[in-house]
Amino acid sequence: MRTPRSLLAVTVVAAALAVAAASPASADGTVLTTGGAGGTAVAVGDILDASLASGTAATLYSSATGTSGVSCASSTFTAAVTDNPAAPGTATESLTGHTFDSSSCTSNVTGVLGVTGITVDNLPYTTTVASDGAVDVAPAAGSTIRTTVKLRTLLGTITCVYQAPGLTGTASNTDNSITFTGQRFSKTSGSSLCFANGYFTAKYAPVTDSAGTDGPAVFVN
Repeated sequence: MRTPRSLLAVTVVAAALAVAAASPASADGTVLTTGGAGGTAVAVGDILDASLASGTAATLYSSATGTSGVSCASSTFTAAVTDNPAAPGTATESLTGHTFDSSSCTSNVTGVLGVTGITVDNLPYTTTVASDGAVDVAPAAGSTIRTTVKLRTLLGTITCVYQAPGLTGTASNTDNSITFTGQRFSKTSGSSLCFANGYFTAKYAPVTDSAGTDGPAVFVN
């Protein structure tokens, strides 16, 4: 018959083995996964992309609460995963493409007849996605987030240039989305028809991993 001391030793050893068995599974979970929260890790080098959420528009308005400015019904982004550590943590991506289809854009600014083009400059940007859903977009050192907007007027095309030090957004697993709300840009050049500040709002969903066979949705853990 085992003594109480030997039984205690067996219990301690069994508990230690149980912890050791559970630890690798927990450590293997990454910040970005497909197939669901806690699913398959997104590989470094995979390309993530998304278009605007159905029924939404990307807007650049002249004030944080106003509705005067530019609105686009079609926009997409593309980013390459550069680091996807164990969760909880922060994944890193290189935002290499961010486009707006000018044919889907309109403007209600007085004196503006239409939108000729919108270009996102100074790419690539570094994007981080934290386990709590916080998204940060930053330019290269010494650079800025910059957007060039070309508007058609009675006097011809005018060019408005806006910039920001960075952007912040939120990722959600509810619809695999990334949302930016009221992100402030300052005008650096352009005519008086270019509003002094631009406030960017957009929701992109679903964010998918194009390396998958069916473009599986990406979850944040």
